[in-house]
Amino acid sequence: MMSSQSAVFLGIDIGTQGVRTLAVNEHGQILATADRTFPLDKQRQEQSPKQWWQMMSLCLLEMVEELKKQVSPTYWRTVSVTSTSGTVLALDQNDQPVSPALMYSDSRPEQEAKMCREAVQQQPPDFGGYRSFNTSSALPEVLWYVRHHPERAERIHRWVHATDYLIGRLSGVWGISDYTNVLKTGYDLLQHQWPDYIQSQLGLPLSWFPKVVAPGTPLGTITPEASAATGLPVHLQVTAGMTDGCASQVASGAIAPGEWNTTIGTTLVIKGVTRERVVDSRGRFYSHKHPQGHWMPGGASNTGSDWVSKDYRHEELGELTEKAEKLTPTSWLAYPLQGKGERFPFVASEAVGFEPDGLRPEERFAARMEGVAYLERLAYETAESLSGEQVKAVYTAGGASQNNTWLQIRSSVLNRLVIRMKNISGAMGAAILSASQSYYSGLQEAVSYLVTVEKQVEPHPQKHEVYQERYHQFLERLREKGYLAGDPK
Repeated sequence: MMSSQSAVFLGIDIGTQGVRTLAVNEHGQILATADRTFPLDKQRQEQSPKQWWQMMSLCLLEMVEELKKQVSPTYWRTVSVTSTSGTVLALDQNDQPVSPALMYSDSRPEQEAKMCREAVQQQPPDFGGYRSFNTSSALPEVLWYVRHHPERAERIHRWVHATDYLIGRLSGVWGISDYTNVLKTGYDLLQHQWPDYIQSQLGLPLSWFPKVVAPGTPLGTITPEASAATGLPVHLQVTAGMTDGCASQVASGAIAPGEWNTTIGTTLVIKGVTRERVVDSRGRFYSHKHPQGHWMPGGASNTGSDWVSKDYRHEELGELTEKAEKLTPTSWLAYPLQGKGERFPFVASEAVGFEPDGLRPEERFAARMEGVAYLERLAYETAESLSGEQVKAVYTAGGASQNNTWLQIRSSVLNRLVIRMKNISGAMGAAILSASQSYYSGLQEAVSYLVTVEKQVEPHPQKHEVYQERYHQFLERLREKGYLAGDPK
């Protein structure tokens, strides 16, 4: 057993393809994990909330057995949940599902997304709700279900996000959600209310929508029924959760004003913290509300590292990286967009990728890494221009952050220190969040104790001088093609 000084915090992440659970102590040491996958239908439209609960329970039972070998349940303090943004389901008066879980990746609510955008256009300029609704937003999904299944509408008592549903099953507390999950359901984060247009123009009763609290707010403890199913002790404090993207940002360490996180996976995503809400008329950025009253603006590109697995075999990446490092900075300009259309850090529906012809594999590899770094720099310059606040630190996550050559390229292009943390995952973010208001004084204190730096990369002065010129050449190429118009504002 560990000492009585080692409190333990638990996190649960329900993702698109599976569930992961994690337990961490107050020294930031991960004590136990478990994960399960579940099948994903080809359309990626619906999932079974029953399956979520079953797989989560199996993970927790497995993890609890391992955790008991290390520390007594007496010292297990808190648990929270994160899940995908925009995944929702309807419940009846007994909090039983009326609908399947409608996934964020469901493309069916296209017409309903348009209806939501038209309805919100009539709101005043200082409206604090979401405006850029698309098929991945929760509000269009709710509207789609009601329009296509009117016979079930009378059975609906409330709508919940995936995170809310699992927290409800654990704690028995229903009808509460958090700042991050409600953003794309239309909640006004400035007035702290559900706007009237949801009912008056879209015909959705406001009584269907939850009370909203800050992520990490203590809600209750584990019910006897949930304890029997999961092995979790009944004294364990359950707190409000957050979306998986925000939870990963928390785990990255970027939680104080001026701190930002870049995650490069399939796409490039940046999220940060500002003192004031970022308003972007072009729809590149949107802002979540921070648990401690700040704002969490972010944006997601259609460009990222998807080209790596598409064009290169995993076993050749080490040699390619070694060769590419010797070539940087290169003289080639590459924009490795794989599809058509860009949404961040600029909006251009006709955008297509470009790169010089005739490059050897390592040359193309190096140029593409640089191209993504140029997009990252443009994103941060745009963030500073819109917010009027300085980007003070860049933390990083995602598969691309494991490539040290790419880290050095990015640091030199950005001319900033780039910091990679250990244990960056949604489940880790959920565990940190759970402790933030129940054990620590806030999210910043929780992160200071639970998050550990793995690597720091400083910009290379000579390489930055070259990249400074290349970056502006890259921007000029974007302008020539009509993708980038005017200044970042």
